[in-house]
Amino acid sequence: MEKTIKALVVDDERYSRDELKHLLGEYSSIQVAGEADSGESAILQSIQHSPDVVFLDVEMPRMNGMEAAKSLLELKKPPLIVFATAYPQFAAEAFRYEAVDYLLKPYDEEQLAQTVMRIEKLLHPAPAPDPDGSRQPGKLAVEGEGEILYLDPNDILFISREEKVSKIMTKTGEYEVKTPLKDLESRLASYSFFRIHKSYIVNLDYITRLTPWFNGAYQLEIQGYTEKLSVSRNYVKALRQQLEL
Repeated sequence: MEKTIKALVVDDERYSRDELKHLLGEYSSIQVAGEADSGESAILQSIQHSPDVVFLDVEMPRMNGMEAAKSLLELKKPPLIVFATAYPQFAAEAFRYEAVDYLLKPYDEEQLAQTVMRIEKLLHPAPAPDPDGSRQPGKLAVEGEGEILYLDPNDILFISREEKVSKIMTKTGEYEVKTPLKDLESRLASYSFFRIHKSYIVNLDYITRLTPWFNGAYQLEIQGYTEKLSVSRNYVKALRQQLEL
């Protein structure tokens, strides 16, 4: 069962809080447990509710985000800190407070996805691999149209998400399921899967070619699949590190 991460959203502007809460609501691992409109309120709510992570605005009246972060880190159970602000000039100072990430408004969904992944890895690290280096056995159980399908993860080429439907492309066929892409990615964490786009995760074992496209993005080719898949520029560097010796 997936462990829930409690988040506190802090911003003096209601619209900004609502937007971030909406975006975080796309992640089944994140539960927005509260919100605050000031640094003082953020500290009080953190004492009362012990959130795992605080998304913290910088420019707020009276106590700003940096001052609030300093106080939060002094709590008995300090939360992770993610700064979420419209001001890029505070980024260097932010990491003095052990910030996990620094998100800029308007929020970029792909950057937020990377932030959530980083939070998940810090709070719920994957179990250590078996001493012999073997992958965990078992099938991926997904619910299709009135039936439960058991798929071998090693046979999956890639998974895409479109209009609330996840499409699982395997060596032998395509399957449509309602399971969110983020949940599938988490369940396949012990296998060679990697996110290349907010709508795609791919099996690294089947990538045959990676070619530049435009604006820093790339396209990749999958063994046994004719169409090319898009790689967002935010994921290119990490993907190359995974693929290259």
